[in-house]
Amino acid sequence: MLELGRLEDLPEDFRTAMTEQNLVPLWPSLRSVLPPGKPSQRTQPTCWPYQGLRKLLLRAGTLTPIEKAERRVLVLANPGHGLEKMQASSSIYLGMQLLLPGEWAPAHRHTPNAVRMVVEGEGAYTTVDGEKCPMSRGDLILTPTGLWHEHGHDGDQPVVWLDVLDLPIVYYLETSYVTEGKPQAVTSQDAGRAYQRGGVAPAPMFKRSAQAFPMLRYPWSEVRAALLTLAESEPGIEAVQVAYINPETGADCQKILGFSALMLRPGERLHMAARSSAMVFHQIEGGAEIAIEGHRFLMDQADTCCIPGYVPVTLLNRQADRPSFIFIADDAPLQKKLGVYEIRN
Repeated sequence: MLELGRLEDLPEDFRTAMTEQNLVPLWPSLRSVLPPGKPSQRTQPTCWPYQGLRKLLLRAGTLTPIEKAERRVLVLANPGHGLEKMQASSSIYLGMQLLLPGEWAPAHRHTPNAVRMVVEGEGAYTTVDGEKCPMSRGDLILTPTGLWHEHGHDGDQPVVWLDVLDLPIVYYLETSYVTEGKPQAVTSQDAGRAYQRGGVAPAPMFKRSAQAFPMLRYPWSEVRAALLTLAESEPGIEAVQVAYINPETGADCQKILGFSALMLRPGERLHMAARSSAMVFHQIEGGAEIAIEGHRFLMDQADTCCIPGYVPVTLLNRQADRPSFIFIADDAPLQKKLGVYEIRN
């Protein structure tokens, strides 16, 4: 490939004149923004074991009251981006959030889209746009852009969940902000249950819902059952995997990030082709090994890891006698809209 000119090759007076007019030459930096064949990547393969994280999160609960935190979260930061950037990947933010019995995280709404993957505990709930969504382990709860949401806890044990947001993208676009609000009046209780039978959707008096997000809570009990049914009904299927979708449109449940659940059959080894999107893996049940070239993560329940794009991934269920269940997040929906999504075999 042609060797391009360097900045230091240019006369100092020319460089000074450019700087004074807020100009920079492209050619010395062209290869860094348009590298040949494969993007430059800052996202590093990173794993956050839950047991060590949990100890620090529970200690944070004793050190900082909810009134001083608003949201008591430890951010899962990727060292490749710099811990201060609070990014798991170029487009994904991850945070492990703690709510203690009797606490209430006040209502607000913000421009980034968020989902909550419940990690442990019972008795908490998230109210989204007036809909009260109970939180149980493995449940996925949406808090889409612009919708009021708050968290409360009526139980007697700590509740922890994984926050997944498209914050890095929204922040980069200079469109990230929050609006504080008052406690919401509950107008419905887990209304999305009406969509939890595949192939049918509510149509009262022949009218379909026009809500942008008709289903806010995806119970793990239903998702797990769907995975087991898929494995039983299609034993030869390449991957036992389901997507979290908008049940009215069939599209991804949110517009920027995509979410799915994967079941590895006992002892199964699954090879995933290199995709342009980075991926987050969160172990819901069981154990797995996640490997890319030069890195291998042994995942136990509630562990989380991030894998950069453009690398093939191998998943192995380390258990020979029971399935392993994994939650996956990526930015494939955004990449597809931009026309840059690709799979490399």
